[in-house]
Amino acid sequence: MKKKALALVLASAMVASLAGCGSSETTTAETTAETTAETTAETTAETTAEETTAAEEEEAITATITVWGPSEDQSEENGNWLPTMCEQFAAEHPNWDITFEYGVCAEGDAKAMVTQDPTAAADVYMFANDNITDLIASNGIAKLGGETAEYVQSTNSAAIVDSVSVDGDIYGVPFTTNTWYMYYDTSVFTEEDVKNLDTMLEKGVVSFPLTNSWYIQAFYVGNGCTLFGDGYDEAAGIDFSGDKAVAVTEYLVDLVANPNFVNDADGKGLSGLRDGSVNAIFSGSWDAASVKEALGDNFGAVALPTYTLNGEEKQMYAFAGSKAIGVNPNCENMQVAVALAKYLGSAEAQKAHYELRNIVPCNTELLADSSVAADAVVTAQNDTFDNTSIIQPFVAAMGNYWGPAESMGKALINGEVTHENAAEQTEAMNTTMNSDGL
Repeated sequence: MKKKALALVLASAMVASLAGCGSSETTTAETTAETTAETTAETTAETTAEETTAAEEEEAITATITVWGPSEDQSEENGNWLPTMCEQFAAEHPNWDITFEYGVCAEGDAKAMVTQDPTAAADVYMFANDNITDLIASNGIAKLGGETAEYVQSTNSAAIVDSVSVDGDIYGVPFTTNTWYMYYDTSVFTEEDVKNLDTMLEKGVVSFPLTNSWYIQAFYVGNGCTLFGDGYDEAAGIDFSGDKAVAVTEYLVDLVANPNFVNDADGKGLSGLRDGSVNAIFSGSWDAASVKEALGDNFGAVALPTYTLNGEEKQMYAFAGSKAIGVNPNCENMQVAVALAKYLGSAEAQKAHYELRNIVPCNTELLADSSVAADAVVTAQNDTFDNTSIIQPFVAAMGNYWGPAESMGKALINGEVTHENAAEQTEAMNTTMNSDGL
């Protein structure tokens, strides 16, 4: 089985890397390496044996399982990831006679499709984490407990676990993160340069989508502004008010006036990378192939930089979310459905997803694989998620944020917001963000 093979490969890689240390190291290091390798190999063998025994001892079950996922994961052109993984799962459970039925549902559409009639929806489906509260309210998603919840917690960062949790309960097995970070031209900026946006603006041209409300909050949150407290407290509202927010607006007035700044709208950032007029952009994995093509050997990708506000460095924070595998609490074969969800979010399945469709993995077991860790996009996305992002709030009132934030970005670009009216414009934005129906 691939899962077992992957574990053995990782164990072998660990042995090789430790054995490769110079002979000048002490006997203690050599002994540690040998002990670690032996322990890893023994643990892997024990785990493999336990899994095989458990599968052989499973109660015989005959089940039809309906699985929903995006069309790209079910196409021959993209390697038929979903059907292939389901068949491999079935092969690992010889006592289960499983028939799979597939339906097309993009992760972001799970809320709309499942909540129509949860009793008629798929047994297992892929979803975007901002769908969770609606899925819970409609009884369309099950809490995950026991060894499945333990697996999610032990193979994901705390931030990713939080992204699929509500009130401490886990509702999905994550398989990727969704956020944005920075791409840059390594022939223009050094690794030190890209730690600070203002340093970069002194050396090259930076494009940022300031008129996109999924991006502009990065500056405000960096200076202490909040959205619904910790992101889950709807009563706390949005706090883009006071001196902390005004200071950011004034910074953005100056940013827009900087000749080395380009607002990234209508593809200006990517086209600028291609013709050399832009040296850095902010985007996500969806643009990775295009950026690599544009920059070639000068391709770089990193988590978000800081920016300098009134002499102090402030960290930029992206919105972030995740995509996960969920289980319908109305399914007839819960044991099979939960096991399948765990498998589809496993290191083995995530590696296949990455190889077939470049879906960036989040499983910590897989991120330790040198072939995956060497990918700058994988590292940048996961570093951003874990260290320079906030979970995009689930609450219904989050809908009040998008319009005013976009309007602020457009007003800044159009020169309508100035140092003289920054306080007034910022307060107006905050008021509208906290007003239902506007």
